[in-house]
Amino acid sequence: MNRSGLLHPELSALVARAGHTQTIVLADTGLPIPAGTPRIELGVSAGLPSLLDVLSAVLGELVVERVTVASETRQHSPQWHARLLDTLQQAPDRITHDEITHDALKASLSGALAVIRTGEVTPYANVILHCGVNF
Repeated sequence: MNRSGLLHPELSALVARAGHTQTIVLADTGLPIPAGTPRIELGVSAGLPSLLDVLSAVLGELVVERVTVASETRQHSPQWHARLLDTLQQAPDRITHDEITHDALKASLSGALAVIRTGEVTPYANVILHCGVNF
């Protein structure tokens, strides 16, 4: 059993096998996940765990070079968007971010290494993590 870091075995294994340029998606409770796309269900109840809490834990273990969010997030969930940017600034790596439409974000899910569904209930609170390399 891990003493620290990611304690969830599936999540820990996902991070261990992620390679440069692969993507992992952190999703809210409502994001439709395409059939056949690997998923890890973490949601316990509305808001638990929050996506930003899961993101902070993952950023402590995974090299991420960029994140992608839906452009609608800034308009529909501005406080959450600001907290996301704060979380990225506190990450061990320098992480850039970009925005695409929510429809484009959903269309990219089938290419993800996995989707991690959280208990997040904030509108448009989904993040694509673009894995980096540790050298």
